[in-house]
Amino acid sequence: MKRVLVGEIGRPHGVRGLLRLRAFTADPMAIANYGPLTDAEGTRRIALTALPDGLARIEGVADRDQAAKLTGIKLYAERDRLPPPEDPEEFFLCDLEGLPALTEDGATLGTIRAVEDHGAGAFLVIDGPAGEVLLPFTKKVVPVVDIAAGRVVVAPPAEVIVAPQAGEDAA
Repeated sequence: MKRVLVGEIGRPHGVRGLLRLRAFTADPMAIANYGPLTDAEGTRRIALTALPDGLARIEGVADRDQAAKLTGIKLYAERDRLPPPEDPEEFFLCDLEGLPALTEDGATLGTIRAVEDHGAGAFLVIDGPAGEVLLPFTKKVVPVVDIAAGRVVVAPPAEVIVAPQAGEDAA
């Protein structure tokens, strides 16, 4: 089951166990509606109540020390708990995982394993016959995303795909 990052627990607020909450949902107060929420590993269940002003109360947390131990935990919801995007041009990045990445001439480059973003912009991680390929997730490099048809069209820059050189070992 796919999971989607919907928020992150921030620092404690006060002495009664309240925490700051960064919700990545359209309505920050609705984050608890997508529960049960889990941590990144999917092993810890986190029940929370979103409060005004970006605060949250988490079940079982009654003081500042308990709250401080949760700082930085990323919160995930099951993909099927989230509503579908209203705009047909919108999608969740996790919906790209598992789709074939086709070149503009229809050749299969590989399958999208992940969409990652480490701060400089998202990129597609594609597993193909030539191994792993990383492509920037921009309109120029990924001109077509068709979730309904189950495909992504890519136009890789020449410098991304490097042909094997004579005398080099492919392994």
